[in-house]
Amino acid sequence: MVAMNAEQELLIDNIPVVVEGEGADAMVMIHGWPDTLRLWDRTVAALSPDHRCVRFTLPGYEAGAERRTWTIDELCAFFLRVVDAVSPDAPVTLLLHDWGCFFGYQFYARHPERVRRIVGVDIGDARSLRKSAGPRTLLSIVAYQNWLALAWWIGGRLGDRMMESMVSLVRCPTHDPARSVQQAYPYYMTWWAREGSYRRAGRAFEPTCPMLFVYGTRKPFMFHADEWLDRLRQGPLNRVVAFETGHWVMVEQPEGFNALVREWLHNTARDSTRLESTASRV
Repeated sequence: MVAMNAEQELLIDNIPVVVEGEGADAMVMIHGWPDTLRLWDRTVAALSPDHRCVRFTLPGYEAGAERRTWTIDELCAFFLRVVDAVSPDAPVTLLLHDWGCFFGYQFYARHPERVRRIVGVDIGDARSLRKSAGPRTLLSIVAYQNWLALAWWIGGRLGDRMMESMVSLVRCPTHDPARSVQQAYPYYMTWWAREGSYRRAGRAFEPTCPMLFVYGTRKPFMFHADEWLDRLRQGPLNRVVAFETGHWVMVEQPEGFNALVREWLHNTARDSTRLESTASRV
């Protein structure tokens, strides 16, 4: 079911989807752990004068959410309903962070015709990372993700305390009152799920649309493979930019991040038109 009110809020599958801005280009923003749509507050303020910013809290991440898991297919089907509702006649730009990157990349792999451009923040292609990462990086990823998978499995107050301990350990700079251990279900689905495991269901991500990839350098390890970045840089409209931040680039350096995204969106819109015009004359 899809419903809309005068405040530019869609209700899709009973999940509020907020639309802000007047531009023709729809930018769909997908956050990750342990955040909600509020992650994008300052980004929306910077981009909404020229773009329609579309954001929502991931299914299962909202306050008081039902204790359940979501498969990749279920999430991608929800994203498609959002995209079709906000931009039925044109592809959208994806702005992604953390699990939002993984889910957004999977959406692109299934529906490339519905995506015009991608901005990915701090998470690259998972399969490339697994193939190239060293033992220390892989062990660190397995350790913290299985801690969160265990926290989701336990649930309740103990699960909440376990998750908050990890939030503190990774120095997460965001503070959201809706935060709870229910938001850790992607980790359970990755490592412990018998059906619908994200590790088995995920597809390789090699975008052919323009992409801006932004990552922070002040982390114990990277969430992307250097070989994947090298391939990404070969795209004529692609950019890779590193910030001296941790994982939450848009929160730790909002002015620089927002200016970069705004500039890249403008340049890709201009250069895409030029490349299409050149190709039509060949």
